Amino acid sequence: MIDTLLSGQLLFAAAVLGALYALIGLGLNLVYGTMRLLNIAHGDFLMLGAFAAFWWFTLTGVSPLLALPLIAAAGAAIGLVLYALIFRHQLAQGLAPAVIEARSLLLFFGVSVVIQNLMAMAFSATPRAYRHLDTVYHIGQTAMTGNRIASLLVASAMLVAVMAFLNRTLFGMEIKALIQHRDAARIVGINVGRVQAVAIGLGFASAAIAGVLLSMTEQVTPFMGFRFTIAAFVVIIMGGLGNIRGGIVAGFLLAIIEVYAVSIFSAEVRSILIYGAFVAILLIRPQGLLGRARS
Repeated sequence: MIDTLLSGQLLFAAAVLGALYALIGLGLNLVYGTMRLLNIAHGDFLMLGAFAAFWWFTLTGVSPLLALPLIAAAGAAIGLVLYALIFRHQLAQGLAPAVIEARSLLLFFGVSVVIQNLMAMAFSATPRAYRHLDTVYHIGQTAMTGNRIASLLVASAMLVAVMAFLNRTLFGMEIKALIQHRDAARIVGINVGRVQAVAIGLGFASAAIAGVLLSMTEQVTPFMGFRFTIAAFVVIIMGGLGNIRGGIVAGFLLAIIEVYAVSIFSAEVRSILIYGAFVAILLIRPQGLLGRARS
C-alpha cells in the first residue's frame, strides 16, 4: 500500500489533473472575483474548446496545440460578447453583490442549456475522440503519454504566466485591486469596465485552453462540461472565492485527494468525493479552506 501511494505514477497523474483543475478554476475565479458572476456554464465553454480542438485536428491533421492561441482568442471573444450583451449593463447599475450573483446564476444556467442543446443538435451526443501524442514514455517505473506531459507543461505555463501578469504588471494589479474591493478600485481611478472586460476574456480563454488539453485525453461530448464545472466550483470554494493563488493551490489539492482516493478505493468514489467536498466546504467553511470571508 505504501509503495502504491508513493509511486511516481500516482504523483504524475495528480500533477496533470491538478494543473488542469487549477487552470479551469482560474478562469472561474477571475470572472467571479472581478464581477461576482457565478458562471455555472464554465464547463460548457471548456466543452466548446474541446470541440474546436477535435474538429481542428480532424479536418487539418495539425496538432491542436498549435491552434491554442486561435481557440483561446475565440473563447475570449465569446466571453466579451456575453459581457457586452448581457452583463455590462447589470454591473453598471450598482446592484448588491447578492443580487448580481443570483441573476448571473440564472442567466448562465440558461446559457448552459442553450449551448449544450445547440451542440447536441449540430454534432449529436455521440462521444468523439482522436489520438494525438499518445506515445508512452517511461521514466523509471512511471509511464507517461506525450499528451499528458503536454497538458501538464501547457497548463503549468499558463498558470505561471497569469500569476506573473497579475503580480508584475500594472493592469494585473488593477485586476487584483478590483477583486479585493470594487468600490475602492473605482475611487482610485481604475477603469472598472475595462478591467472587467479583460478579466472575463482571460476567464473564458483559460476555459477554452483547458478544453483543448482535455480533448487529447478525454472523449468529447456536448454534455462533458458539467463535471468540470462542479470541479471548478469545488476548487474556488476550497481556495476561497476570488482568491486566485488559493484556487491554484486548491486545484492541486483536490487532484491529490481524488487520484489517491480512487487508487485506494475505486473509480466510483470520484463523484462522491467531489460532490461531498463541495457540500462539506459550503456548510463548514463557506469562505474556503484557504480564503478569508469577503465583505
